[in-house]
Amino acid sequence: MPVTRVAAIDCGTNSIRLLVADVDPEAGTLVDLERSNEVVRLGQGVDRTGLLAPEALARTLAAARGYHDVCERLGVEAVRFVATSATRDARNRDEFVTGVRDALGVDPEVVAGDEEARLSFRGATGVLASRFDGPFLVVDLGGGSTELVLGTRAPEAAVSMDVGSVRLTERHLHDDPPTPAQVAAAGADVRAALDVAAGIVPLGRTVTLVGLAGSVTTITAHALGLDRYDRHRIDGAVLGVDDVLASCEDMLARTREQRATLPYLHPGRVDVIGAGALVWRDVVRRVRDEVAAAGGALTHVVTSEHDILDGIAWSVAER
Repeated sequence: MPVTRVAAIDCGTNSIRLLVADVDPEAGTLVDLERSNEVVRLGQGVDRTGLLAPEALARTLAAARGYHDVCERLGVEAVRFVATSATRDARNRDEFVTGVRDALGVDPEVVAGDEEARLSFRGATGVLASRFDGPFLVVDLGGGSTELVLGTRAPEAAVSMDVGSVRLTERHLHDDPPTPAQVAAAGADVRAALDVAAGIVPLGRTVTLVGLAGSVTTITAHALGLDRYDRHRIDGAVLGVDDVLASCEDMLARTREQRATLPYLHPGRVDVIGAGALVWRDVVRRVRDEVAAAGGALTHVVTSEHDILDGIAWSVAER
């Protein structure tokens, strides 16, 4: 099977991202040519209204047109556009589908949570499987949903929870910084979702906990004390559980003004990173406790910059 130049586009609740890569499924290699990320907040207000806002659609489709130009310039052979939580929840998603088709010449695939989890697992473990022991619990923490998928060589159990950084910010974290009551209400939502998830995914079997996506990578940069966002230092970073939890608590307690001074924090995440930190804190706590109850010990957490984008790229080439 020859090398294929592919484009993978992941359109979530908070951001839209592009990966252009040369993929060789036979050799098992994926070489980046371009990675781009724009915070477009497609999911603005969806939790409350059930609709994609006109201004959010306009921002997202403008980014898609820019990605079309990149794909043309780099000679991409095949494109897969995957849309996740916000689009699944919106009653007017047909407007989004038509707009993407006009911008890129492909239909966006509004994937279910289990497919999102499968793609995230493929993207993350394709790189990490040779360095860490399984089973892996891959956690993809997005703006509208959070996917948990457990497996070693392939997914064995997966679940999508309707908790994410944008959804919980809009639902609960209205003050700056959020009040203790607001934090408690958001935490109750996460823990309720985890109670359901734990009945589907056996969290106690986790040997290596892997976190993906912008909230997790930002918290990792915070824990590492970076002076800028450095993808190469963040990718594959191994942090102690206590260090991760302390970093989450610190980020959650900060005002937006204080967060905005952090050199590794994307401006589009300033208002929602507190909720992202809260979700990641509660997931890490729950997995630690479930592993302990099963007789094991979760001592560290791994961060991956390889995620659903990589999984989408592999899926295009393997087609």
